[in-house]
Amino acid sequence: MEFSIKSTAPEKLRTDCLLVGIYEGRKLTDLAKSLDEVTGKAITLALKSGDMEGKSGSTLILRQLSGVAATRVLLVGLGKAEEFSLRTLRNAFRAALKASPAGVEALATDFASLPVKKSDIRAKVAALAEVALDASYQVNAIKEKKAEPKPLKQIALLVNKEDSGAADTGLQQGQSVGHGVAMAKDLGNLPPNICTPTYLGKQAEKLAKDYGFKVEVLEEADIEKLKMGSFLGVTRGSEEPPRFIVLQHLKGKKSQKPVVLVGKGITFDTGGISLKPGADMDEMKYDMCGAASVFGVFKAIGELDLPLNVVGLIPTCENMPSGKATKPGDVLTSMSGLTIEVLNTDAEGRLILCDALTYAERFEPSAVIDIATLTGACVIALGHHPSGLFANNDSLAKKLLDAGEKAQDRAWQMPLWDDYQGQLDSNFADMANIGGRAGGSITAACFLSRFAKKYDWAHLDIAGTAWKSGKEKGATGRPVPLLVTYLVQQAAEKV
Repeated sequence: MEFSIKSTAPEKLRTDCLLVGIYEGRKLTDLAKSLDEVTGKAITLALKSGDMEGKSGSTLILRQLSGVAATRVLLVGLGKAEEFSLRTLRNAFRAALKASPAGVEALATDFASLPVKKSDIRAKVAALAEVALDASYQVNAIKEKKAEPKPLKQIALLVNKEDSGAADTGLQQGQSVGHGVAMAKDLGNLPPNICTPTYLGKQAEKLAKDYGFKVEVLEEADIEKLKMGSFLGVTRGSEEPPRFIVLQHLKGKKSQKPVVLVGKGITFDTGGISLKPGADMDEMKYDMCGAASVFGVFKAIGELDLPLNVVGLIPTCENMPSGKATKPGDVLTSMSGLTIEVLNTDAEGRLILCDALTYAERFEPSAVIDIATLTGACVIALGHHPSGLFANNDSLAKKLLDAGEKAQDRAWQMPLWDDYQGQLDSNFADMANIGGRAGGSITAACFLSRFAKKYDWAHLDIAGTAWKSGKEKGATGRPVPLLVTYLVQQAAEKV
């Protein structure tokens, strides 16, 4: 899909479709007013007919209006003017793209110029580009009969001439985030017999070659040398060999401490000996969406050539039952030296992440953020709207929450109080890997916090946000937008 920033008079722009916003109560935007004048009140007459009230997401097509070069004018409901936000802007644009007639190959809109509180032209353009790329995404990777490509090929975003520079910056960021989200979706949607730890290692090497990243793909013998006994305990039951992937984007000053992203990469999770129920187990291919999001973020910051040092750590393996698999009651020794009593082999994500968090210490990071489809308990607590956020540093948590709001990829901070730590007590090891049903997402975060004491750390539990079930089944690419927005803000602070 091609995007362009234009300052052409809308009525003179030759395009298949011109999107025009209408607020609830049939209130015209500035563009709607100007088009209404040149068309002899055609928009006012159409609205008076009762075909449209301007409710958010509603649409009405007007064809071949006199005085307008566009073949079609698509009126799009924006909802109440006083409640118009970046979120409703995104929703309205998505609805417009969905309602766009089949023959439309090029469209234009002034949506980036609509007034939105606490948002500038850069953010609005970025949001529109992200939505367009997300709406055009198709799963085609392993289908013999590919889906017909969607006809829309060109989108022109109309802005005032003085805003074109900021709009160009926003477009670059929005496209990069969109491409990163698509990569995370692609990896998440692949079947687990293709998307193995070995496959992810090769994808890391390809990504590094494309964007100049430094990369290491450590194999099982290397992981053993690092004494990552907790990680190795999870992979023990699988025939597929594990990988530990290290990606480095080093575009900041040499003295700049890196941000480290740690992505959970369980390419398939049966639960191990603590076997999951069979229903919907196929969705456990999505248990590597934390890893997929790190890949997506690296693609985005590679495209942006972001002036920041960022390290990506991806422990990846399968969790399978076999005669060699870790059993409930086994005790594992982590890379840190702390021992872990495994009470449930289905609480495996924390077991691979804890060794990666210890490994992160060697980079002397400014911050470490792990991303994981960690607990069903987080879905019960928060549903499928925000990701769960836990942190040992309030300033880091605030920055991530702010980035999530700006990116419309929201998170909600959960408690990480010492009160919960006692639930992980074990009679036979330094800790147990589960703390019981009560506060399950919190005790999982408490477990990880024990391995993240030497730096500022945050944990994003994306179990409720990484994929959708049902008719729209598929990976979402979250939280790539949140993380890229955070890193862009960090880069701006370092300048």
